[in-house]
Amino acid sequence: MLNNVNNKVGLVKMRWVGAAVLLAMYANNSWAFNIDDVAKQAKALAGKSFEAPKSNLPSQFREMKFADYQQIQFNHDKAYWGKLRTPFKLEFYHQGMYFDTPVKINEVTASSVREIKYNPDYFNFGNVKHDADAVKNLGFAGFKVLYPLNKKGKDDEITSFLGASYFRVIGEGQVYGLSARGLAIDTALPSGEEFPRFKEFWIERPKPQDKQLVIYALLDSPRASGAYRFIIKPGKESTVDVQSKVYLRDNVGKLGVAPLTSMFLFGANQPSPVTNFRSELHDSNGLSIHAGNGEWIWRPLNNPKHLAVSTFTVENPKGFGLLQRTRDFSRFQDLDDRYDLRPSGWVEPQGDWGKGRVELVEIPTADETNDNIVAFWTPEKLPEPGKEMNFQYRLHFTRDENQLHTDDIAWVKDTLRSAGDVKQSNLVRQPDGSIAFTIDFVGKAMSKLPEDTQVAPQVSVGNNADVVEQSVRYNPVTKGWRLVLRLRVKDNKQPTEMRAALVSGDKTLTETWSYQLPANE
Repeated sequence: MLNNVNNKVGLVKMRWVGAAVLLAMYANNSWAFNIDDVAKQAKALAGKSFEAPKSNLPSQFREMKFADYQQIQFNHDKAYWGKLRTPFKLEFYHQGMYFDTPVKINEVTASSVREIKYNPDYFNFGNVKHDADAVKNLGFAGFKVLYPLNKKGKDDEITSFLGASYFRVIGEGQVYGLSARGLAIDTALPSGEEFPRFKEFWIERPKPQDKQLVIYALLDSPRASGAYRFIIKPGKESTVDVQSKVYLRDNVGKLGVAPLTSMFLFGANQPSPVTNFRSELHDSNGLSIHAGNGEWIWRPLNNPKHLAVSTFTVENPKGFGLLQRTRDFSRFQDLDDRYDLRPSGWVEPQGDWGKGRVELVEIPTADETNDNIVAFWTPEKLPEPGKEMNFQYRLHFTRDENQLHTDDIAWVKDTLRSAGDVKQSNLVRQPDGSIAFTIDFVGKAMSKLPEDTQVAPQVSVGNNADVVEQSVRYNPVTKGWRLVLRLRVKDNKQPTEMRAALVSGDKTLTETWSYQLPANE
């Protein structure tokens, strides 16, 4: 009799537990936070006037120098999620300098959303003298993500969101270089650029077994708002799956989708004007485009004396990015900044983006502290203000540029520039006033071609130059082919456009090398 009672009690308990589990599952499924929750806020923002964020910084923090700002460090023992069984952790940036407005950061769990409150105890202020009462009600400027990327049990910083809509991501064995952005507006237009900012974030608390981190962001600016979802997958090549829903408040001159920002000071195609032990100094050395029709284009970067904007009309691009194709340490010789370890950034659109263009902006700079290179996609037509635009893409942060290309098309390994010359009868080379470019093409399929394969150049230049020489020869070192292009510029005050590719018979063997020689070079 007693056993029967116990069995009934146990059965009732099991039913109650089962009901509770089902109720919890139902509640979680019906509540689950997603990008539509952010999009509702973004659409509401687009429907009303822009409210400029107000700085809450005391003057001491707003006017501090970069060296002082660097002293304010997050206390690593207070890392968010540090006591949880999860491979991901969060640390935060303090407000200071031009990071003068707080960014709201929320944690998303299986059942709730709650704000991660600012606390000055999170930070070590170093030698920065400050009034404790003046900082107690400040906020975060941004955050970084930690993950054991290079060694098990050791946390590495893999992602940083700080300033406007900028963020940086690295993979295994990489160091920070170029940045990605949520959106760019009117870049390089005379009216001036508008910098949208991520004003609020929602970060999903990862489970112990998770290998990816999900972040949502609300973007706002005078003429646009947007909702973003980032799925960050760290690895040898870290990737970020981006979904965005963008709404215009007002008409814009130029909308930059999936913008990348980098730095180019000098390189093999544009040597340093002053003596430097480093022969190259850049985060990226070229723009690569994979057009919808299958064509590959490579545009070496410049540090021009005047603002330069290049456009490439492309329908439904398959990919574009700012790449660091130079990986040999001897080209940089920089033990501090390790430009050889900086990642390339590649944008892989998901779905059809329609008609538009990839735009490259090159801005003059005198030193490597300024990011002077911008690349993005801009649609041919924009919807009316308030209408939703959807863009999905995958960002790749890699040091293996070869895997970005199809094996059948050779790519440009080097663009080398020198003064043109002619070999005299006495074998002495005599400069002849021309400019020479040596372009090395390499690739998997090309390396299998017999050395005596008949390879010919296809070269075109603009009206500002005459071709003096175009010759091709096999390069036994790279197992590719080398093109020597020598030209004479007519007007040095004007930029000079040129394009080149290699063919064999009626088959194109290489990507298109597209270069603009800047004015006054």
